[in-house]
Amino acid sequence: MAVPIAASMPEKAKRGFFRQDLLAPYVFISPFYILFTIFFLVPTVFALVISLYRWRALSEAEFFALRNFERLYGDEIFWLSVQNTAFYSAASLLVVVPLALLEALALNSKKLYFRTFWRAVYFVPIVTSTVAVAMVFQLLYNREFGLINAVIGYFNIAPIDWLGNRDVAKYAVMGVVLWRWTGLLAVYFLAGLQSISQELLEAAEIDGANTLQRFLYITLPLLRPVVVFVMLIVLIGAMQIFDDPRIMTDGGPANATLSVVQYLYTRGIERLEYGYASAVGVFLFVVIFVLSLVQFRALRGFSED
Repeated sequence: MAVPIAASMPEKAKRGFFRQDLLAPYVFISPFYILFTIFFLVPTVFALVISLYRWRALSEAEFFALRNFERLYGDEIFWLSVQNTAFYSAASLLVVVPLALLEALALNSKKLYFRTFWRAVYFVPIVTSTVAVAMVFQLLYNREFGLINAVIGYFNIAPIDWLGNRDVAKYAVMGVVLWRWTGLLAVYFLAGLQSISQELLEAAEIDGANTLQRFLYITLPLLRPVVVFVMLIVLIGAMQIFDDPRIMTDGGPANATLSVVQYLYTRGIERLEYGYASAVGVFLFVVIFVLSLVQFRALRGFSED
């Protein structure tokens, strides 16, 4: 009678074999954890430590305890940047996300001609350089010779200083965000729409459900996981907005478009106030983490109803 190979192996060899077998999965996933530790965990912990010091350029770091955070409390420009970032976040959630969903519904329609072409067109802003986009929109928003003022001039509307008027500058920046991100979010929604069984929609149509009813009672409930994902990435992206206000207005006029990340950049890179800039970064990290957790739990509970 043949003896099984595993039974004939020495006990030490078997233990070594199973140790390698258990270790292999961790070896394969280790690159992620190594990169996560180097590029996220270590910088986050370092920023938290530096936020407790007063450290400016090449001067010696001085332990400052929580006084950097106390300074944040009384910093009017910082809180103005928080208000601006809250505006970008709210506008992204309430305007960009619904428009992206409507765009995805249109691109998914069987009645739309050249659907592949339109899908490519709406995805172009994502692969276009942010700097190039901002510079083009600077020309479009120009008060003297911008295309937008030229168009509204035909309706006898006075030229608007889109980037120089603090009452409208935020909306001008938000227009760029809307143009640049709606297409990408529509791709996510489109992927979700294409995963929905057409048999369910056809059965509902046979039962007499109109287009709105099919959307509200079939499409939207099945699309909720995608909605949760999109709203989370939109919130995180809007809270970290930097490129658009930086390039188009440099935070002006009178800090009307200044974002928290741009304020962090100003303090940390331009003024070399490393401790204070780290305190701003820690504040932003905590806010994003808490809001993302709350939003995820709320939307997850809503999707499970």
